[in-house]
Amino acid sequence: MSDVKDVRKVADKIIQNVEQVIIGKSLAIQLTVIGLLAQGHMLIEDVPGVGKTMLAKSLSRSIGCSFKRIQFTPDMLPSDVTGVSVFNQKTREFEFRPGPIHAQIVLTDEINRATPKTQAALLEAMEERQVTVDGTTYALEKPFLVLATQNPIEYEGTFPLPEAQLDRFLLRISLGYPEKEDEIRVLDSQQYQHPVDQIEQVVAVEELLAVQEEIKSVYVDPLIKSYIVELVRQTRRHPDIYLGASPRGSLALYRTGQARAAVQEREYVIPDDIKSLTPAALAHRVIIGPAARIKDVDARSVIGEIVDGVPVPGAQVRDR
Repeated sequence: MSDVKDVRKVADKIIQNVEQVIIGKSLAIQLTVIGLLAQGHMLIEDVPGVGKTMLAKSLSRSIGCSFKRIQFTPDMLPSDVTGVSVFNQKTREFEFRPGPIHAQIVLTDEINRATPKTQAALLEAMEERQVTVDGTTYALEKPFLVLATQNPIEYEGTFPLPEAQLDRFLLRISLGYPEKEDEIRVLDSQQYQHPVDQIEQVVAVEELLAVQEEIKSVYVDPLIKSYIVELVRQTRRHPDIYLGASPRGSLALYRTGQARAAVQEREYVIPDDIKSLTPAALAHRVIIGPAARIKDVDARSVIGEIVDGVPVPGAQVRDR
């Protein structure tokens, strides 16, 4: 049986490996690894060219998982994602040809460029880790992780993700532009070849699955659970929010809090774990009201206001 030290070792190996490719973005990489360990999908929302695709590729190579990339376009069909049954003339039977969703790490590039019908093809895969085609259900191999990207600036030819889709993403992260020194390092690192070509596997899939299970045993005090639920409840009451976070938001904070604690070699969750993860876990789950949007109020600032307003729970001695 593994323990939190094993979780820390696995996390450090992956982070150090990915940082060879994604330079100067430690926080975003840490959040991505926390999401991976918590068995959740991630939405990477940022402008083109900052390394979203490279982050997904380097992550998959670090853990030796199968990787597929789906470039979403308006003319895509759901079968282009899930797969299709084709009639074999020789055997006189239908054969299933799996789509790109049948991989362990799936990068859905520019997810908001596909129509809602095609976007909906991901819903069952993301929630239940399975795909149903022509009445037959196919289980997806573990670990299964969807990394979706979208450009928050460009709106022409895009279809905004529905709330049900956004709610299935454990975390929303952004990379942002690099600092000047980091951008110079990027130029140096790619002088002869891209560093992603040199990335090697540093963690076995079995090792990853073991620590994913170990994280579930990290202790969460009843006061911390109450703190999590209160944060989420406040999103449903805030005057600037039209639609608050669902119970999936509470579960996201709970799971990622356990993962962050384990990564830091703790067997228990503290309030700082929850506070640091709240913007990434909740901001994409709320809809800002029309009156607030006119005032340029954004979800992250409202979530920050809620975090500042909810009292942090005091310490409680655990009975042994």
